[in-house]
Amino acid sequence: MLGKKDESISTRPGDLNTIIGKNSVLEGTLSVESSIRVDGKIKGNIKTNESLYIGKQGEIEGEITTKHAIVGGKVVGKINASGKIVLESRAIFHGEMKASRLVIDEGAIFDGTCYMAEKEVPLPASGSLKDSRKKETGVT
Repeated sequence: MLGKKDESISTRPGDLNTIIGKNSVLEGTLSVESSIRVDGKIKGNIKTNESLYIGKQGEIEGEITTKHAIVGGKVVGKINASGKIVLESRAIFHGEMKASRLVIDEGAIFDGTCYMAEKEVPLPASGSLKDSRKKETGVT
């Protein structure tokens, strides 16, 4: 992967117009039309039509709906990404995630469940992903 640029999660200049800065704390629901970067703490739900970047000091506790997620900090909750999720080497993730592609760098902590599909499938409203797969496929 060295030298290869992944165009699918890069943004054009000006597309990142929302930044939650270091030492900032936000509680509630946040909805953003383009990409967002989080270097502070958010307790609540986030929805963006583009990419979510979580910096090394960023923390999110809640449900995330996005196209792509690049996690360098900590997430406790759910990530529902129609595209790619990247857990960088210092990332900590606890919860459930759904994505079409997943990259976990060496050193990242992943404690949870992941459901991968080629097309967008919403996370189940209740119960675990394992229970919903059993219902869909008959597999436990």
